[in-house]
Amino acid sequence: MDFSGKVAVVTGGANGIGRAVSLGFARHGAKVLVVDRDAQAGAAVAAEIGKAAIFRQADVTRSTEVQGYVEAALEAFGAIDCFHNNAGIEGRVAPTAEYDEAIFDAVMGVNVKGAFLGLRHVLPVMIRQQRGAVVNTASIAGLVGTAGMSAYVASKHAVIGLTKVAAGEVGPLGIRVNAICPGPIVTRMVQDIAKQVSPNNPEGVEERYAASIPLRRYGTADEVANLVLFLCCDLASNITGAQYVVDGGRTAAPVGVSQGSVR
Repeated sequence: MDFSGKVAVVTGGANGIGRAVSLGFARHGAKVLVVDRDAQAGAAVAAEIGKAAIFRQADVTRSTEVQGYVEAALEAFGAIDCFHNNAGIEGRVAPTAEYDEAIFDAVMGVNVKGAFLGLRHVLPVMIRQQRGAVVNTASIAGLVGTAGMSAYVASKHAVIGLTKVAAGEVGPLGIRVNAICPGPIVTRMVQDIAKQVSPNNPEGVEERYAASIPLRRYGTADEVANLVLFLCCDLASNITGAQYVVDGGRTAAPVGVSQGSVR
């Protein structure tokens, strides 16, 4: 996976999966624009990378700010070859019948509108270039339902839909668009969900969920980053419009009573 001479833009690049992807692109030779609302953490990631990276603070729900980070990438580096459309929030854990409308709107704003605006402003650049690779961050919540997470589940289903539409539109122009569907990953977001489910014992939530995963553990941000880098590199030149699960087997074969004898 050689990204020498390539330019990558990563939204939500200050923490978790986005941070791992930003560092991964740089490690493999790319110049990187790190985008995030968190100015301090985002600037720290760019500083960790060094001269090959710059940071741009942006709210991905605002079209002018999305256009701003696209222009910043072009001004600094002259192109956008890879785009990890990753920014997202988890919202609250509550039954649909009790879910707060304002929080629902906020989740849909970042996770769906933010992803759409990223595509809306980055794809024209790639169309002019006649090349590019996009990876949208969905989730296994975009494939199955999860009680108490109506906004997040709905938003990630929508990201997969956006991925398929965009892939069909720009494929003939040499541009690929895919989605990743992480399961539980060791990040602040997953830890926050566990705290919401059980404020007094979040570790217990993680232990119970990990026990239902065939690999018996949560994934790491670096493991997800490896998938993003693969989908953006030339090794994946015939892959577009797909959603790739990275969840330790959770959605394929959740561990249950019937599998107890295999231990």
